[in-house]
Amino acid sequence: MSTVDAVLAQYEKNKQSASGNANKVSSEDRLKKYFTTVLPKGSKGEERRIRILPTTDGTSPFKEVYFHEIQVDGKWVKLYDPKQEGKRSPLNEVHQVLMNTGVEADREYARQYRSKKFYIVKVIDRDNEQDGPKFWRFKHNTKQEGILDKIFPLFQKKGDITDLQTGRDLTLFLTLTKSGNGKEYTTINSIIPEDPSPLHTDEAIGKSWVEDPLAWSDVYSKKPEEYLEMVAKGETPTWDSETKKWISGAKGEETISGKKQSVATPIEDPQEDEDADENLPF
Repeated sequence: MSTVDAVLAQYEKNKQSASGNANKVSSEDRLKKYFTTVLPKGSKGEERRIRILPTTDGTSPFKEVYFHEIQVDGKWVKLYDPKQEGKRSPLNEVHQVLMNTGVEADREYARQYRSKKFYIVKVIDRDNEQDGPKFWRFKHNTKQEGILDKIFPLFQKKGDITDLQTGRDLTLFLTLTKSGNGKEYTTINSIIPEDPSPLHTDEAIGKSWVEDPLAWSDVYSKKPEEYLEMVAKGETPTWDSETKKWISGAKGEETISGKKQSVATPIEDPQEDEDADENLPF
């Protein structure tokens, strides 16, 4: 199966349905491995240019991964859902408990505990090629108005845009948009393919980028069960350097352990239903 066929098959499947070691990379180096589309406050808009790297086995370059988006200590974070590996998922347990109470308010509150599909794709940031391959994570859009929905037609019309010799760079046009509560977030208005060109004029460099063994799971951390358990209980996990493990640093108003004890007003994520994503390196 060609890369184009793999991408088309993946896209059609998702339209119809509407693990690594993070210690391999230091914290400083890991920050260089995120491709982000977040614009600074007050920006009038920017352009970013990337090249999607082909996979070595011809599979789709868009890896499907589920993350929870939830507030921890007042900050929005993305937490890998261990259910994908057949492991216990405390946040999913909370979601299920709330969904089963029969109370509509609980069902609405449960939304913040549900994991969501993201795509992670390996790219070259043309403005920072010295950093080597980076990973771009963006949210799946059930309305077919998301980033992948803008990239998918390019495979249909232009062929394999990841090809080493005849692939295409992509120019992303970014703008700031205000949500209902007035908060600004970045949206990608359009994605334009450039003319066909080699990945790099030096074939050896291009080959090294494609064969770079770094995987998305080396960059995006997977929190342990005890961390997720604390978050599910409304607590703030804090790393204890002496015991070398996570401990509870603060406790929220609600505690859910097997069943919900109390319900507070849910905090709305301004990008809950948007095609854009904060792309923060959590």
